[in-house]
Amino acid sequence: MQNIEQKLALQLAARQAAGNLRFLRLPEGMIDFCSNDYLGLARNQELHRQIGEAYAWEGEPLNGATGSRLISGNSQYAVELETWLASLFKADKALVFNSGYAANTAILSAVPQKGDTILYDEYIHASLKEGARLSFAGRFAFRHNNLDDLERRLKKASGSIFVVAESVYSMDGDSAPLREMLDLCEKYGAHLIWDEAHSTGLWGTNGNGLACEMGLQDRIFARIYTFGKAMGVHGACIAGSQTLINYLINFARPFIYTTALPLHSLVSIREAFHFLDKHPELPPQLHGKVTFFKQKASAYLSLGSQFISSGSPIQALVIGGNEKTKSVAAQMQQAGFDVRPILAPTVKEGEERLRICLHTFNTEQEISHLLEHLTSALQ
Repeated sequence: MQNIEQKLALQLAARQAAGNLRFLRLPEGMIDFCSNDYLGLARNQELHRQIGEAYAWEGEPLNGATGSRLISGNSQYAVELETWLASLFKADKALVFNSGYAANTAILSAVPQKGDTILYDEYIHASLKEGARLSFAGRFAFRHNNLDDLERRLKKASGSIFVVAESVYSMDGDSAPLREMLDLCEKYGAHLIWDEAHSTGLWGTNGNGLACEMGLQDRIFARIYTFGKAMGVHGACIAGSQTLINYLINFARPFIYTTALPLHSLVSIREAFHFLDKHPELPPQLHGKVTFFKQKASAYLSLGSQFISSGSPIQALVIGGNEKTKSVAAQMQQAGFDVRPILAPTVKEGEERLRICLHTFNTEQEISHLLEHLTSALQ
């Protein structure tokens, strides 16, 4: 009988042979075009000092939370932060989670029940798919941003129906048609679960997301906001009704059975939003960089047609093929640009791409040089 070490080694060898073996790497001093630090807050020294000063004001806080929120890990600060976040996101209540992954798996594993239906965009994040898999509800994918396919599946759905979509998709950088999707949900009595991971901090008043910017937040059953991307810190929250939040406290296993975030993380969340409130110029600066990038890319005929249309800081250049995509990425890295390849099975075979992330700290000269080198690498 094959032992477990041999079994695991064979699976790793198969992945390596397919050209998509993952491995950890350290930062190498290249120009950042790969991180989710869109506003530069993760590296912002002023915010770093602000968090430290605010944390110091809390007296003698514990180094850790000591337990789950339901045991010993709750605090007055956590309760007040959730009240503040609910106000920011224009919701009745908010509940903090340790990460966006935890929040996504929590809501989809806990709320939909046996006999219910989950309809999800085929491009949603792995954490949302994992949550749906853990649910006892039926689950079906609809074609990306395809309202006709969604409606076709809504007509066949049974029980309570949950539609899952994202404000900005992490691999393509495009957005779901929120208003039209809500119209369909209301037509068929479905409930929208809306992930704002890549729009938190970038749209809306003080970064409260795309749904709030569009004034549609009251029509959405649940919204998930993450703080480890544009906000530069860590953690996440779910915003919704009092009933939903009470239900999650009672039934969401990723909330019930995990040690809570330490106080320093909670302070960091609030201070990051305070910092953004004092620096409202940051999101417009980022959107200006996106516009500049797209204008420059369109000047290179060989590049323009390969980019997926996106108004977000995520710009995806489809190359196709793991080896070819890795080769182009390696050339870009050798030129000093930290651009990462996105390979199958993370994306579909034939849709392998470079995922270029833009930031407020990327200069126009760096963006221009990136596109020049990219054009050369693709020839």
